[in-house]
Amino acid sequence: MHDVGNSQTAPARVGLWREAAAFVYQNAASCLFPLIIFSLLALSQVLPLPLARYDFVLLGCLLAQAAMLAGRLETWDEFKVILMFHVLGLALELFKTQMGSWSYPEPALTKLFGVPLYSGFMYASVASFMVQAWRRFDLQLRRWPASHLVVPLGLLIYLNFFSHHWLPDLRWILVVAVFVIFSTSQVVFTAHVRTWRMPLPLSFLFIGVFVYLAENIATLLGAWVYPDQAAGWQAVNVGKISSWALLVIVSFMIVAQLKRVKAARRR
Repeated sequence: MHDVGNSQTAPARVGLWREAAAFVYQNAASCLFPLIIFSLLALSQVLPLPLARYDFVLLGCLLAQAAMLAGRLETWDEFKVILMFHVLGLALELFKTQMGSWSYPEPALTKLFGVPLYSGFMYASVASFMVQAWRRFDLQLRRWPASHLVVPLGLLIYLNFFSHHWLPDLRWILVVAVFVIFSTSQVVFTAHVRTWRMPLPLSFLFIGVFVYLAENIATLLGAWVYPDQAAGWQAVNVGKISSWALLVIVSFMIVAQLKRVKAARRR
């Protein structure tokens, strides 16, 4: 990560520690919805509930989403993006649970083919983090690849989550393709007063690792169960970082493309 060199406008007294503190704060504020989900999962483990645990989490997510919209912590445009991720995530959940990749063993009224409807909010929370961080950091993209490269790559990554159950797993080929296509792309952001830039593939990796760590917390709180956790919780296989990194890449591509389309319409 590099300072792009706006020292002429940034007060000299602003140190790196203040930039770092602002970076941490803005990321934490962008994680509001994921933190709400973790809190609901934790509370549902210790509180006596008048309804099924998965139903409680869904109700809490719906109320939290309504509150964020009412409090203008999210815009309606951001909500539309988050809703799309909810649908895409729920479709992936329905498929993966049928294939035995993971399961939701607890009973609930709001389950569809064994998948609790709150699960879509876990994918939506990733989108919520992205759109919040995009706004808070005044994020800009440099040298974003052409749509005819980005859109097919995003589709292939998403489809590979399904097709690898029958066809060869292309994840590492897709990872290489990401590094090639986005090799010169950069993300530019402002944490406090200085503007920084980072290679886009590196930001994909950082967010993927972050989501992997969040996944360990979520499974510890019983959000879902992998087959090797049926007898007791254990850390999620580190190989899942590649899966989450690819999911983050798809998510970022969708958000970026939608923002580019919206910006083009304003011209």
